[in-house]
Amino acid sequence: MNRKKDIKKREDIIKLVDGFYEKIRADETIGPIFDQVAQTNWERHMPVMYDFWENVIFHTGLYSGNPMIAHQRVHALRPFTKDHFTRWLELFRATLHEYFGGPNTELADQRATSIATVMQLKLEAY
Repeated sequence: MNRKKDIKKREDIIKLVDGFYEKIRADETIGPIFDQVAQTNWERHMPVMYDFWENVIFHTGLYSGNPMIAHQRVHALRPFTKDHFTRWLELFRATLHEYFGGPNTELADQRATSIATVMQLKLEAY
């Protein structure tokens, strides 16, 4: 049995985030939102996402931003739909479980679900 290792350090976070955004950018449903609507600057975005997910999983305190502000700006240009959040979560989970397994992996899955749910509810009310 080839058991996958758990997320244990920043290098694991980087692997997860890089793999996830590779899927995002290739995805027909949400890729265009990042590239065409948000016009994401990937060189700036990726280190922020490393800090964000490292903080989500390990409580490092490295991330202090407010993701709602950026998402509200994009939502005003092109409203997010339930399908967008569903697809985001599918891609995140696929990447997560492709590389990792264990308690921190399950925590990341739970947190991603919470993030997607809260973000969707707040943006619907925006």
